[in-house]
Amino acid sequence: MKTLFSGWRYLWKSQDIRRKLIVTLIILVIYRLAANIPVPGINGAALKSLLQGASGGSFFAFLDLLSGGTISRFSLLAMGVYPYITAQIILQLLTPIFPALQRKMEEDPREGRKWQEKWTYYLAVPMAALSALGQINLFNSYSVQGGQGQVVPFGFSSALWLPSLTLLLTMIGGTMFAIWLGELISEYGVRGQGLSLIIFAGIVARMPAQFGTLLADKQHGWILVISMVVVMVAVIYAIVFVQQGRRYVPVMYPGRRVGSRMSMPVKGTLPLMVNLAGMIPLIFASAILQFPSIIASYFVNSTNAAVAKFASTTQVTFNGGSWVYYLLYFLMVVSFTFFYTDVMFTQQNYGENLKKVGAQIPGVNRGAPTQKYLTKVQRRVTLPGALFLGVVAVLGYIINLILKAVGIGGTASSSTIFLVSAAGLLIVVGVVRDLFLNIDAELKLHGYDDARLVK
Repeated sequence: MKTLFSGWRYLWKSQDIRRKLIVTLIILVIYRLAANIPVPGINGAALKSLLQGASGGSFFAFLDLLSGGTISRFSLLAMGVYPYITAQIILQLLTPIFPALQRKMEEDPREGRKWQEKWTYYLAVPMAALSALGQINLFNSYSVQGGQGQVVPFGFSSALWLPSLTLLLTMIGGTMFAIWLGELISEYGVRGQGLSLIIFAGIVARMPAQFGTLLADKQHGWILVISMVVVMVAVIYAIVFVQQGRRYVPVMYPGRRVGSRMSMPVKGTLPLMVNLAGMIPLIFASAILQFPSIIASYFVNSTNAAVAKFASTTQVTFNGGSWVYYLLYFLMVVSFTFFYTDVMFTQQNYGENLKKVGAQIPGVNRGAPTQKYLTKVQRRVTLPGALFLGVVAVLGYIINLILKAVGIGGTASSSTIFLVSAAGLLIVVGVVRDLFLNIDAELKLHGYDDARLVK
């Protein structure tokens, strides 16, 4: 009897695949080492006091989670690759708005992608500068309010302009260095997974510390750890279930002419994903919700009492600890999921593509009516996916409320650590899934196919 072997048994035997995996691991190690280098002139005592304080503590802990621990050190890579991702999203959203950009992408998709990649790099630099300015001012504002002084020296006076410029350029350079490392992985390591693996490595690197912090709670440590493991398993199952969800729309493809005969039409299906947007809505919504706190940080020390009070209230509302913040987070994730899905689905233009190959959905006219019908179906299947992403976004807050209700919440550890079971896990599971499919495709490309490796 023949035994079916898995192609993954030969993962390390393929010289090309082994080289790619080694290159990927080396670059990720370099990234993690660079993530421990702090920016010049940092006040370590003020930073530590700020992160442990009640004011803004949960907000900074959430940022620290997504940044892979770089926020807690105010590292050179404190902004990670998120300015690049934000720039990429902005260009994707602008493409259908401007007809010239839309035509460029449709007429020559390859050149259009090259143009989009080039301008994403250009746009990432000012986005990194804005993000750095906002992050520096936000940290300093909270720290000054707490009486610890500035976390990093920054200002526009004659004594501070040179250190400020150095700090700003250092943070922008750190972001571009992280982006470059991601591109190296995509080119020489695991193909097309560079930036995702950079984010993935940061989140996974924080998990041992998260468990350690939970265990430090002498009274409820083991209960919190067990609860976190249960939540993680349940969330991973739910994420995989939703990410694999498809709605298969029947499609009839025309038959082929073989000699003087015409074959019968072929029945096929068009899979529409439940979650086409992936993790993008969470990243974009969290980035937008940082702006009110960043803008308010410039006015908290205003001489006008009303302005200062309004700015302080805004900071408290958007520091990641209030129900208003999470309600807005949920609504923005759901709304942006629909918006981003519509934009991406419109760019794919299934109606015209099916018309070109002569395919047709039974009972629906070709062209624009097909695109309209598919858009309607896609929006319906997106609804559960959008609600799921919204729940994932606020799951940490919900779990914390439950823990408080049963009398084991409210500790410094449990208030934000469970966020790793939600937004962080969505990113981790998505990257692992894509990585699995990528490596499986590489194995089959090199001849290590499950169906052929029999004994």
